[in-house]
Amino acid sequence: MKPIFVAEIGMNADGNFDMNYELIRQAAWAGADVAKFQVGWRWAKEEINFLDEERLRALKKWCSQFGVEFMASIIVPEAWALVKKVGMDRYKIASRTVKDYPDLCREIIRDGRETFVSLGMYEGKDFPFPEPNVRYLYCVSKYPARYEDLAAFPAAFDRYFGYSDHLMGIEGCLLALSRGARLVEKHFTLNKTSKVIRDHSLSATPEEFRQLVRLGGDVYALSAALRERKA
Repeated sequence: MKPIFVAEIGMNADGNFDMNYELIRQAAWAGADVAKFQVGWRWAKEEINFLDEERLRALKKWCSQFGVEFMASIIVPEAWALVKKVGMDRYKIASRTVKDYPDLCREIIRDGRETFVSLGMYEGKDFPFPEPNVRYLYCVSKYPARYEDLAAFPAAFDRYFGYSDHLMGIEGCLLALSRGARLVEKHFTLNKTSKVIRDHSLSATPEEFRQLVRLGGDVYALSAALRERKA
């Protein structure tokens, strides 16, 4: 089994919707398994992350064209209604949604599809949803996060399925893969120097993401072999 590499495109098109085509193309070139977006973060047409049904269908079509899975974080109830219309194989629930809309989370999970849930803003001691189709991601909700923010980083990814990264660089993802993370999610950009939104500075370029996929796959395989030997 190889790990899943998620390119979090999110808002990194900087309000130029057509740029998402190139972001998806480059993510596919870099080896991403999934291109992920955010639905419901902003609704006004003038906002840089505005997505309606037509645009969401275009993103899905472009992902299919380049052979990557289309996925989106569902932020608010209105976003869930939109995602159900367009359809996707698996869902992502953002940290803020776990905090602000727990009932929405339960509704999404009840749909039965595999659902990835980030816990960066969750303060409970136990995982919030017991359903077997839930896959939890370790996350630090700081932009960017720093090494000192990782004091609670899992020693082994046995309870967590994967890691949603906000560090600068790819080192955090490599660390997670070395400890058994089966999925890593990394923000993805074509221009790390853009100041339009803060996400660019903590994102990987296509070349960096390609390096993550190459090194990360090897690190994960080595780690898995060592764990199997100890078992």
